[in-house]
Amino acid sequence: MVDDSQTFRDSLSVFFYEHGIQCSTAENGELGLEVWNNNTDIDLVIADHNMPIMSGIEMVSKIRATETDGKKVPIFMLTAESSSSLKESAKELGVTAWIVKPVANDALLKAVRKVLGI
Repeated sequence: MVDDSQTFRDSLSVFFYEHGIQCSTAENGELGLEVWNNNTDIDLVIADHNMPIMSGIEMVSKIRATETDGKKVPIFMLTAESSSSLKESAKELGVTAWIVKPVANDALLKAVRKVLGI
């Protein structure tokens, strides 16, 4: 999970952990990309769009450029942004879902479980 809000990252990580989902976190797209590059077992990326240093869309573009085995990891953009043009850019990059904050934790958990098949 990549989001510049420490409080948001911490609360959602604890929530996921309580429901049996391990979560690595990063505070911006650049660090998120570093986590991505150093881990081969990531099953899902959840990212905000508006972050310092590197936006979520930029990070997604770089992640998609590194996927070579034909399998694309699901990516959720979880953001306060609702711009149609940003959503379209995300869709073109292969973002699985665009979720506008605020979102209920239970609804997000349901979406995560659905896409992961758990």
